[in-house]
Amino acid sequence: MFSVGTKSVQTEPSSRLPIAILGAGITGLAAARHLVRAGRRVIVFDPARIPGGVVRSERHEPGWLVESGPNSLQETPAVAALVGELGLASRRLAAGPAAKNRYILRDGLLRTLPATPPAFFRSGLFSTRTKLLVLREYFRPRRPRLHDLPLADFFGEHFGAELLAYALDPFVSGIYAGDPARLSARHAFPSLWKGEHEHGSLLRAQLAAARAKRARGEPAGPPPIISFPNGLAELPQALAATLPPGTLRLGTAVNQLNPSPGGWILDTSPGERFAGVILALPAPALARLSLGPPGARTSLSSLDLLEHPPVTALFLGYRRADVEHPLDGFGLLCPSAEKSPLLGVLFNSTLFPGRAPAGHVALTVMLGGVRQPDLARHPLEYQLPIAEKALATLLGTRRPPVFVQRSHWPRAIPQYQMTHDTYLEVIAAAEKRLPGLHIGGPVRDGISLPSCLAAGERLAAAAHAA
Repeated sequence: MFSVGTKSVQTEPSSRLPIAILGAGITGLAAARHLVRAGRRVIVFDPARIPGGVVRSERHEPGWLVESGPNSLQETPAVAALVGELGLASRRLAAGPAAKNRYILRDGLLRTLPATPPAFFRSGLFSTRTKLLVLREYFRPRRPRLHDLPLADFFGEHFGAELLAYALDPFVSGIYAGDPARLSARHAFPSLWKGEHEHGSLLRAQLAAARAKRARGEPAGPPPIISFPNGLAELPQALAATLPPGTLRLGTAVNQLNPSPGGWILDTSPGERFAGVILALPAPALARLSLGPPGARTSLSSLDLLEHPPVTALFLGYRRADVEHPLDGFGLLCPSAEKSPLLGVLFNSTLFPGRAPAGHVALTVMLGGVRQPDLARHPLEYQLPIAEKALATLLGTRRPPVFVQRSHWPRAIPQYQMTHDTYLEVIAAAEKRLPGLHIGGPVRDGISLPSCLAAGERLAAAAHAA
């Protein structure tokens, strides 16, 4: 019992109160699942009408499957275990064998990126000088690095300008839609940062990681790429299905949260109290929240300054006979040095079956990002001719697409830039000032789906222990 003024308020033990989760994306759903499995009650709030956040899959007749957000998922050991636990193992689709190829635009032509060390040294894509730099990198000694630096500088120190321009730059465009000269090496690619710290050479770090995987009984090489017959949305749908009835409150936006002696109170549920709150929201939504009573509020408003460039995805369906290229790969990436209007193109129907009707192929063209934000903001009528012209040159498309679907994300992917520590400090300060508050997801824990799933587990453990 707490004494409040002249009144006494009978409080329920915190372990019997539910935990509120704001955000029904992958992070929030994963957190909810872990808490329910630990015997806790949870309520998940989200303004959207369906769970999944940015993971959205839509069927369109006569056989198109459009992914508005992520198109595939890396099957790390943790993801593989989750897929099995959710009963999705029988529905798992591995990327087609041809998807191992990656194309890169260089000097106006598509070239295959070498996928193995022997292929790299045989390839004519990179100069002899760059190959010698790569060999030399293996013998790079460990050097203490006291300060963060831009990813471009970090990578360039190890491998030189050519690999930076035609390997890292397009890779970063494909993941972050960002600029390696502006991203933080420590935050954007923490595995590289850790590898250099422990081994000096990134190549030696990669070999050590491969040995560690073999010792754990895991297959060597990168994790498999997977999806499901009805798209990646099957994953959040399966996560949501594990939750008890009444757990999800969709179409419900929470704007204000107040800690009180009897537990947290949300403006959408004034009659309920919660033992704690998990915020699994993107930075712009976090910035809009009001935390605490008037006069004593904790602000997350500065998170709105965290850059999220706009990205547009054009899903284009073609008759197979109207595309000259064999589309024998994951897709193609366009380095910024090539001055292409495209960030890249995914070969959806090569990746997984069921993405296009028989006799047709499906492509996703990515536009915008940090490189060309204004292009992402234009309407379809402006973007489509640009995309068609580029595809005619790159892939030999002969006629207009027979199916078009546009997905636009005004603020798409958080950029872990050199100022990222500032945002992490704001989050940590809010958690310290408001016990029972836990914040995570892409704003803090990494932008990949496996990272978001791991963030959900971390948040659940913290909220359960509080």
